[in-house]
Amino acid sequence: MVIKETRERTDEQKCATLNVVYPDSVAYPNTSQYNLEEAGYWSAQQEETDPFCFFEPPSNTAVAVALLLSRLTQCPFAVKSGGHAAFSGASNIEGGITINFAKLNEVTLSSNKSLAYVGPGNTWYDVYTQLQPEGVQVIGGRVAAIGVGGLTLGGGVSFFSGEYGWACDNVYNYQVVTANGEIIDVNYDSEYSDLYWALRGGGNNFGLVTRFDLYTFPQGLMWGGALTYYGNYTNDILKALLYYGENAPSDPKAAVIVAVAYAEGQFVVVADLEYTVPTYEPAILQDFFTIPHISDTTTNQTLADITLEFNASNPSGFRETYWTATYALNMEMLQYIVEVYENETLTIADVPGLVPACVLQIITTDEVSHMSKNGGNALGLTTDETPLLLLNLAFWWEDESDDYRVLVANQNIVDKTVAYAQSNGWYNEYLYMNYASQFQDVVPSYGSANHARLVQIAQKYDPTGVFQTLQPGYFKLNGAPGGTTIPTDI
Repeated sequence: MVIKETRERTDEQKCATLNVVYPDSVAYPNTSQYNLEEAGYWSAQQEETDPFCFFEPPSNTAVAVALLLSRLTQCPFAVKSGGHAAFSGASNIEGGITINFAKLNEVTLSSNKSLAYVGPGNTWYDVYTQLQPEGVQVIGGRVAAIGVGGLTLGGGVSFFSGEYGWACDNVYNYQVVTANGEIIDVNYDSEYSDLYWALRGGGNNFGLVTRFDLYTFPQGLMWGGALTYYGNYTNDILKALLYYGENAPSDPKAAVIVAVAYAEGQFVVVADLEYTVPTYEPAILQDFFTIPHISDTTTNQTLADITLEFNASNPSGFRETYWTATYALNMEMLQYIVEVYENETLTIADVPGLVPACVLQIITTDEVSHMSKNGGNALGLTTDETPLLLLNLAFWWEDESDDYRVLVANQNIVDKTVAYAQSNGWYNEYLYMNYASQFQDVVPSYGSANHARLVQIAQKYDPTGVFQTLQPGYFKLNGAPGGTTIPTDI
């Protein structure tokens, strides 16, 4: 009780101080602004988390002030960019202060348009729509409502990754508030080149990024959309995905996402197909079009419009879970994953409002080849292993009372498919941070050497562990956020 009262006093002190210094930037419970802040989260679990107050810093200096106040009062905090994480506490906090970067929403270009200066308060739709009239784009997310910060710090797969790499490999410079409140520019040529490496996939463990300076590339219209199929064509679609994965280096302009889903008592398959220039049914994706399909939305359109189509299949306000794993790419592994997913899904098919998806993507050789530029990133992937099969389980449902059943079904899918892959020599330990559940320990999956280096860099720039203890949410350097066992009373 004493600890709780002390914690509440420190929370109150920090919120009150911020409210004096930045009176239009603090929101308390039982106010309309606070309710709007909570409604801005994607998953119900995050929306139901209640901080002592929300703080929207109007500048990077205000971020530094908030961080130093947290250190002074030992008040825990969370940081929100887009709020698109699936589990409680990822970018919100029970008690404590949630720092919402919404006002840090700059999108500007350098004089020669080679760099875009992007604030973490933007969604990718914000960024794309503002850059579109300039004839350039940046490497970023594929869903309109996802925030710039979390996606980029976790890696960031893009429609353009075959040509340019992941989002983390296309950041020229990070503007960072360090643990001691200093505001620094972090890039490959700076004195902070080790921190630059760590920020490329290392998540929120090293500082608060208040601006991303992103490389741009020329971009006009592109081609993309979705084909929908009945479930009896699943094997044919998996063969088409396999062909794409094995032949992706021949045409890095193409991108594919295949999702097996369960709706209205039957399994269906959706193939999201993209091509980075205007075209019509590109040759490398022809196999998807020869399979009978229910619908076809592919057309030449803007990048921003494509992200809106993806956004429609990612509605907010539901209970959510994401899980991930990585495997060698082959037909047997693809078929086994889908088989296990379908069997486990049927065991929870009675859950109200359940929409379960098994999303399959390829980490192509081209994508990984870009990861070595500017000193490389922290993810630990090499072209010796590619192409790889990346799994994203994405389930949503309505009632908290069903959390345990849904989470266990997801864990069963991962555990069974990983065991099968291990027994055949097809398992890759890499976990993609942006798809991982709170019960998966991401950072050690980057390999022991990279993990050790990340820990060393964190100790150098954050010797007192501010970002490990005062900012406890999301994926820390050691241990899964929710532990390794799903609690029965979750």
